Amino acid sequence: MSPAGLEFEPHPLLTSGHLMTIASALWRRTFSLPPSEKRLFPVDAESKILGHCNWQEGKRRDAPVIALVHGLEGSSDSGYMKGIAEKAWASGFHIVRLNQRNCGGTELLTPTLYNSGMSGDYRAIFEELANVDGFEKIFFAGYSMGGNLVTKMAGEFGERVPPQLRGVCSVCPALDLAACADELERWDNYFYEGRFVRGLLKRYARKAELFPQRYSRNGFGPIRTVREFDDAITAPSFGFKDAAEYYESAGAKKVIGEIRLPYLLITAQDDPFVPYSAILAAGVERNPAIRFIAPKHGGHCGFVSRHAGRQRFWAEEKIVEFCREQLKK
Repeated sequence: MSPAGLEFEPHPLLTSGHLMTIASALWRRTFSLPPSEKRLFPVDAESKILGHCNWQEGKRRDAPVIALVHGLEGSSDSGYMKGIAEKAWASGFHIVRLNQRNCGGTELLTPTLYNSGMSGDYRAIFEELANVDGFEKIFFAGYSMGGNLVTKMAGEFGERVPPQLRGVCSVCPALDLAACADELERWDNYFYEGRFVRGLLKRYARKAELFPQRYSRNGFGPIRTVREFDDAITAPSFGFKDAAEYYESAGAKKVIGEIRLPYLLITAQDDPFVPYSAILAAGVERNPAIRFIAPKHGGHCGFVSRHAGRQRFWAEEKIVEFCREQLKK
């Protein structure tokens, strides 16, 4: 489906991709979600993922569920995670806000690091929600790195889509990891690159302290970019030769054409580090299962609207609207 973005009206002061990205991250928000229930989802023999769940009254099996996956260095408490959750909760959805491995203070729940290709984690969570809990209408939504993960999961199902999986949504998904790493190294993305690298190194230091027999504290040389971190740490930790091999394996671009379930992809043409050209090159316009929305403005996972209320964070509302629409079919 061809991109259509005329319905998004950006905040008049945020028509720069950089300003939109930064403003959305710093925007002070309050949420009215009820207290959540913690739940551990086993995803392999050694690892669990922590979810924060809000169940509608009675935990009805026929009520829809939306599972949310955050981006790089985010957590279940990220503003967009709570924003989608609040809107979906008000629309009658059960909510599962997931922390990727090691995120949200969960380093002890797995001996591994995390990476952008671990779609099997979310397939395991889907199978538990469907086969253990018995939920009949399940959706997944992910932002950025989380968008790549849920997209990869959707593509890997191919023609064999379980009937309980009713749709998948992604916002600014990093489908081509190499292209994103290249963009981050541009001079005008220095702020984002530095923030990501500092966060990754701090997380790795905590991991090395908890699992000293598995992770070295030194010997990497200076690490100044995400690509250097992935070359020195992520790739060898998961058996890849280097960052290039890891990026090729983990990027959902190679399975985007295999998606056969209802799928919503929202991206911005002015995203500072998920290049619009890479989204187009992945072939999203050629797959009729994909609803592709690409406004001119929006930044990276920003989409702060000129309108207040539920419409202020436009992409969050579009995700819930899309999921509600699938329930009518």
